[in-house]
Amino acid sequence: MLQLLRGKKSSLFVKIVLGVIVLGFSFFGIESYFVANTNTNVAKVGGSAISEQEFTQRYNRTVQAEMQRMKQQFGANVNASMFQTPEFKHRVLDDLVNERVLLETNDKLGIVVPVERLRNEIQKIPAFQNEGAFDKDQYKQVLAANGMSPQSFEDDMRKDIGRTLLPAQIASTAIATDAEVDAYLRLRDQRRDFRYAKLDKPAAAQGEVKDDEIDAWYKQHQAEFMVPERVAVEYLELDASKLEIDQKPDDNVLKERYEKAKSRYVSAEQRLASHILVKVGGKGAPEDQKAALAKAEEIEKQLKSGKDFAALAKQESADLGSKNQGGDLGWLDRGTTEEAFETALFALGKGEVSQPVLTSEGYHVIELRDVRPGKTRSFDEVKPDLLKEYADSERERVYSDKAGRLTELTYQNPSTLETAAKELGLTVQKTDLFARTGGQGIAANPAVAKAAFSDGVLVQNNNSDPIDLSPNHIAVLRIAEHKPATPKPLDEVRDVVRTRIVAERTAKQAKDRADALYAQLGKDKTLDTLAASDNLKIEEQKGIGRDAATPDSRLVAAAFSMARPAQDKASYRLVDLGGDSYALVQLTAVADGDPSKLDAKTREAARNTLQQQMSMSVTREFVDALRKATKVSISESKLQDQSP
Repeated sequence: MLQLLRGKKSSLFVKIVLGVIVLGFSFFGIESYFVANTNTNVAKVGGSAISEQEFTQRYNRTVQAEMQRMKQQFGANVNASMFQTPEFKHRVLDDLVNERVLLETNDKLGIVVPVERLRNEIQKIPAFQNEGAFDKDQYKQVLAANGMSPQSFEDDMRKDIGRTLLPAQIASTAIATDAEVDAYLRLRDQRRDFRYAKLDKPAAAQGEVKDDEIDAWYKQHQAEFMVPERVAVEYLELDASKLEIDQKPDDNVLKERYEKAKSRYVSAEQRLASHILVKVGGKGAPEDQKAALAKAEEIEKQLKSGKDFAALAKQESADLGSKNQGGDLGWLDRGTTEEAFETALFALGKGEVSQPVLTSEGYHVIELRDVRPGKTRSFDEVKPDLLKEYADSERERVYSDKAGRLTELTYQNPSTLETAAKELGLTVQKTDLFARTGGQGIAANPAVAKAAFSDGVLVQNNNSDPIDLSPNHIAVLRIAEHKPATPKPLDEVRDVVRTRIVAERTAKQAKDRADALYAQLGKDKTLDTLAASDNLKIEEQKGIGRDAATPDSRLVAAAFSMARPAQDKASYRLVDLGGDSYALVQLTAVADGDPSKLDAKTREAARNTLQQQMSMSVTREFVDALRKATKVSISESKLQDQSP
């Protein structure tokens, strides 16, 4: 299917394929986007579910990435509460739903990620490389340190790659014709001439602001002058990293752990291999198979007669990922290739070349370049690791016991933290007052603020559920002090109110004047006569491009949004420049770009840009169509319960 898509380029073909796929989904329809769900899933997409855990993991990763991006861009602390809006949560969930739709489509069409593609993508990840080359031991160690097995990581990678396969192939069908490139260049390089007269911000409105006006304005806008509801909480905090572990194991304990986990310290035999791939052409008919086998046998014959393997691989191999490296596949161990390939590779002696080996990808001729024997690290070599693991596991055991007991005690004694503190040797701590947006210290954590203002804690005055602050780090809190929201006294904000009233008067005067002048344009006055009668200064800009930042990006944007001026009717626009300033704009001329004056290199760059835009558009439409044809139900309540 992918090969077929790759070979087609017309948008008509894409529509046909899309129609077939959508037809396959059309029997299911699409439910309302917000459907109450009684199970523990945030959403259900077709035949699969998106669990709360899956959503929370993606949500937290997205929040962390956004916070990191904003810190790099603005160089300031970012409050994670800004990512708790329903809109942001729906954005994260939409991405997950679209990905799930694509994976389900892959299943229906029989599209799978080739083993070799998966292996190549994993081996390119820098974290798994040692001195620029993939290191299997490092691969396992990095995954273990992150609580993952190779199987679970490879499953995730397979999904990551899988959801890009169809969009990539659909995107590749987008092409930009010469006519479309010309039209794009005419618009991109368009230049416009315009004239404008600025209406500068007027002086502050005059006139007394009376007390009754201040009173009335304050009452109308009282919500803008509130001291927010605030609480202070007392809490118990349990952090595994701060627990003291007194036990020091003797060598017998460590040796027992070593023997039980000895397989972890064994590096399997690895083989340094190269290959030349001959794919089966046509439709894979018997004659196509015979032709591919004959070519592979001829390659084998040339190699055994002394032909250089790397040179022949660059010339003949159909594996685009390795041919330019002379067919090099790097160090391989068992379980990383198809069974037939693996059997042939591990049967070779160093320097030998195999007969043609048939796999799902075609015929391979394999060269074994070197062998790296398996090795078992001794107890003395791994003892430091065993000591650290022992300490970590003991700390985790102690933490787990204490965390379980903390939960029990704070549930059994919901009106106090003292009982749990006394038994577990913890100290009851207290925060300053903070609002729903959070505060300082532990209150800066959005989960803490959310718990503090929850019904069970704030209204029922109970201890909170344990709150995860970070891995192996929890807290339980209760309300120590509560201050409801109250309006600030008028006397405290009187000067602010007076200033706001004057500002509103001034803004209204500026807007009324701008509207009145604009209403005259094109009726009984031109920009020139209006400027003369109202003492305005006219400025002129010629040959301005659409991305120009001067004289003012808002003036440029307005000029490029205006209709082309007709011979008998001028084109005018009133533009808000901000700060109670306005401008009257007259568009005088429009000159399209001239594609004929551009060299081939510039045209090709423009074609690539346009094609990228078209690819993004057609891919988005494709995914949207699949989404509409898929039964999607979402639990709105469970979605909004999620927090970073």
